[in-house]
Amino acid sequence: MEGQTNKRTRNEQRQRTLRCNSTDAERELWQSLRCRQMDGAKFRRQHPFSDYILDFACIERKLAIELDGGQHAEATKYDDWRTRQLEQAGFAVLRFWNHEVFENREGILQVILAALQERAKPIPTQPSP
Repeated sequence: MEGQTNKRTRNEQRQRTLRCNSTDAERELWQSLRCRQMDGAKFRRQHPFSDYILDFACIERKLAIELDGGQHAEATKYDDWRTRQLEQAGFAVLRFWNHEVFENREGILQVILAALQERAKPIPTQPSP
């Protein structure tokens, strides 16, 4: 699954349409993620990965951020399955409700920053014998 995106998902017109029709919460969060404002990490929005289009993705640190609206309350099984698939590919997945972006934006940004910093740490290596 890693690095493989199916052609249907990789459709640039579909991604452009999703970016142009972003929710208010996505536009609000994007203002804090764009231009490497968060720990120097580059985020992409509406980024294709495998069979999914991720709301926001930092590829270099394998962090995906998903914003869920009310329709996701009924799709929790699918969202959980999708999260497991992304985790198997090495991604950490952060999910927030749209209303949280407006009610607790600073708290969300702190969670994202902590995840970015955790994923930036080099993996300790075993000393050579």
